[in-house]
Amino acid sequence: MSLILDLARGMLRRRRRQTLVSVSGVALGVAFFIAIAALMRGFQTYFVTQIIDVAPHVTVKDEARHPPPQPAELAMPAGAVPMAAIEVQGVKPRDRIRGIRAAGEKLAVLEAMEGVAAAPVLQGQALLRYGARDVSAVIIGIDPARHMRVSNIAKDITAGRLEDLRSTANGLVIGEALALKLGVRLGDTIGAVSPSGVVLSMKIVGLFRTGIQAVDQGQGFALLKVNQVLQDRPNVVNQILLRLADVTQAEPLARRIEARFGDRTESWEEQNANILTVFVIQNAIMYSVTGAILLVAAFGIYNIISTVVFEKIRDIAILKSLGFTEGDIQRLFLIQGMIAGLLGAIAGCLLGAVMIELLAEVRFGTQTPAGQDRFILDRDWRVYVVAAVFAVLAAGIAAVIPARRASRLDPVQVVRGAA
Repeated sequence: MSLILDLARGMLRRRRRQTLVSVSGVALGVAFFIAIAALMRGFQTYFVTQIIDVAPHVTVKDEARHPPPQPAELAMPAGAVPMAAIEVQGVKPRDRIRGIRAAGEKLAVLEAMEGVAAAPVLQGQALLRYGARDVSAVIIGIDPARHMRVSNIAKDITAGRLEDLRSTANGLVIGEALALKLGVRLGDTIGAVSPSGVVLSMKIVGLFRTGIQAVDQGQGFALLKVNQVLQDRPNVVNQILLRLADVTQAEPLARRIEARFGDRTESWEEQNANILTVFVIQNAIMYSVTGAILLVAAFGIYNIISTVVFEKIRDIAILKSLGFTEGDIQRLFLIQGMIAGLLGAIAGCLLGAVMIELLAEVRFGTQTPAGQDRFILDRDWRVYVVAAVFAVLAAGIAAVIPARRASRLDPVQVVRGAA
């Protein structure tokens, strides 16, 4: 094996220029793969982190995923026309106070689960009024102590504190963008009007900025009891928010909770399914483009090995006449392709790391709403491994065809032709 390896290195050294071109092609493909993956994965990771940071991992809602069966379906499931073949429409919902039934008992069950923190909330619309300005917003009634265990909103507060909701009568914490719309500052008093007609005077005790415009422009936090009064829904909770120690378990846990309680339960993946689908498409495009670069580089290796086989026909015949088998000849040229791919992968990983550091130094002229003025990069060692493995495999596959062609040469025919 060492003899075959020495022969392979010797053949590559004699064609240094062509070898350097092929290795450079593989290195550039690997480097671009790593750099683009760092950009894409960095943005996606940052976006998902922002979602997870602000939103709960699992939300239990006061509604059913599917409407309850109608009396006609229950009374005549096997009538003249099977109920499964028709659809009951235009059924007026029953007039009842919406809310999670037995919320206290369900909350106790959820809090008893390992690695799960739970908090009850009442979410409802309200019209915030300051002077002549009216802005619609979603008011979320919370228990501050419990809510800080399921949300990181406290760290996004730029003025005041979440705990001030307890020490201030009818306190309200709103987003900076919403405060800008209203024209209010910390300490101002505004009016809040709910759809039920209740009017409350509320004092701004805190401002927050999450970087997500939908949250910063349209949400506010008040005490749970205060929002129950504002919404005219005493002792009602319409959501239970959960935060998990392992965020990857959100979807299976949501399905178990829904099956047990019957209330619609959504994980953060389900709530952001459209965005996550876009990420899948982005990744497919990224891997297709960078994979194409590596395939082009693999064709360069194929060209070199093919040329070496053509030029070394007599040498191959001599080697086979000396006792080298077809497998030995295949390994000889396959190793040449693998060496070129390995050298390109190593150089590409180093070049990719340099490109990432150069991108990290780029600064934009303006900050994003989240406070970022640079590229968000993901330095994941697994991307380097994937790029290197793909490059070496592509180089090896490119060398297979000429290696098989070389192993099938008949030394007798070659020597006769040369004679």
